[in-house]
Amino acid sequence: MIRVENVHMHFGGLKAVAGASLEIAKGSITGLIGPNGAGKTTLFNCIAGHLTPTSGRILLDGQDITGLPPHELFQRGLLRTFQIAHEFSTLTVRENLMMVPSAQSGESLWTALFRRSRITAEERRVAEKAEEVLHFLHLHHVADELAGNLSGGQKKLLELGRTMMVDAKIVFLDEVGAGVNRTLLKTIGEAIQRLNRERGYTFCMIEHDMDFIGRLCDPVIVMAEGTVLTQGPADVVRADERVIEAYLGRGLKNRPPRVAAPVGAAAPVASAGGVS
Repeated sequence: MIRVENVHMHFGGLKAVAGASLEIAKGSITGLIGPNGAGKTTLFNCIAGHLTPTSGRILLDGQDITGLPPHELFQRGLLRTFQIAHEFSTLTVRENLMMVPSAQSGESLWTALFRRSRITAEERRVAEKAEEVLHFLHLHHVADELAGNLSGGQKKLLELGRTMMVDAKIVFLDEVGAGVNRTLLKTIGEAIQRLNRERGYTFCMIEHDMDFIGRLCDPVIVMAEGTVLTQGPADVVRADERVIEAYLGRGLKNRPPRVAAPVGAAAPVASAGGVS
């Protein structure tokens, strides 16, 4: 569904993404991991239209979408969520959902003045859809609460719910588990799996919780220093020496052996660089 071809994103002399290429298969839940500064969010922003790559191409269903703005990608079914939820805090949870569908009839002055019945019928359908989403995500008990009063995990669920208000093809989730308690994280994970299994959603998620990634994602793509390092099943990726080196600075196989201290001497102290 998504093909990224040799994408570069430079900010002056900083190469945040340096020749990244990857594919996201239709119907998959793909994980994107890597150490801080690997270029994951920058690549997300390039795909989702928030940044135009310095070079390279991005294709959605075989069509070049490089540099298209987010609202055009929204119309094509490509959506994203953010690490920090972007809810409309002074609207209720239900209103946050109902405002998502684009080109609603009530946005037209002519229709608002002379075709009220059309607006009423459309709003009824949108309200029914919102009610379905609220129950799907177990948010019906806070439907009339101001979105700004929700917990961090509930706001992440609301963001996921907004993607359900339109016919999304692929959803990019940026650290959906960040700051979320384990109970709500389980609910979010189950919702993602159900949307994938029952409604055919394709997902790609940045996440640092490897247990969460391991439960949901196959494949897992690893980025380091702005490019793709490797990819594969979560357990294989986790054991890859290159991945360990990218996260820890040195691979386990390259660590010097522990040195036994002479009798009576202080034990050596392990450091990130070996033994000191």
